[in-house]
Amino acid sequence: MSQSYKNKYAVILGGSAGLGLATAKKLAHEGMNIIIIHRSRRSVVAAFEDAVREMEVSGCEIISYNTDALNPKKRQETVDDILAKLGKGVIKLILHSIARGNLKPLYDTEGGNTLSNEDFKGTLDAMAVSYYDWVSAFAKAELFTPSARAIAFTSEGSSRAWPQYAAVAAAKAALESISRGIALEFAPLGITSNCIQAGITDTESLRLIPGSDKMKEMAVKRNPYQRLTLPNDVANAVYLLTRDEASWINGTTIPVDGGEHIR
Repeated sequence: MSQSYKNKYAVILGGSAGLGLATAKKLAHEGMNIIIIHRSRRSVVAAFEDAVREMEVSGCEIISYNTDALNPKKRQETVDDILAKLGKGVIKLILHSIARGNLKPLYDTEGGNTLSNEDFKGTLDAMAVSYYDWVSAFAKAELFTPSARAIAFTSEGSSRAWPQYAAVAAAKAALESISRGIALEFAPLGITSNCIQAGITDTESLRLIPGSDKMKEMAVKRNPYQRLTLPNDVANAVYLLTRDEASWINGTTIPVDGGEHIR
């Protein structure tokens, strides 16, 4: 008998584009209701609304909050609204896909704009600490189902140095550490926590990284399948981790890159 996602919800933090949106589409196709928390500019809202209508064709409920996921007051208002609308014990998955970081050099021979202390703090808060903030808020509100899943997107940059990536790299390393902490300390609630390390994927976030074209070129050469990772590759992995059979996978970082990391 196939697993039922009836009356279960996936919360996607940063789900208006890229890996987050691809995952939302995959889970909606598989029958899970979707809550997308995003901060979208007016220029992209129309495309996002088209994607929402596409997901609704599957018959699932799609709830969208265009709000600042990093604002504590807005976070609590969103949690309270979800609780009022849906009641307790409905969230099967929380997926952290927030990409908001500073891409500046640590040192510039010409005295240019380099990373500041505040740049590091803001990037760490957005791309690492906010994962814990949201998991904790949902847990306190008793919104999680039994055997719920918390998943965050990391990158190979957590252990490798790339030019102008130091703040995001620090955040990804912290994110993995926070995920392990959640895996340990939220286990009494039946929540697992894992990170997915996607291979190089041609998303808007990647294109913002200086030298991203070179990164893509090298990734294709390193990958046994000679191609980049696709958003759907990552979405499929998230879906697999929501299955009942994945309940014993906890506290780890899983490469989803076709073997790119082994070369």
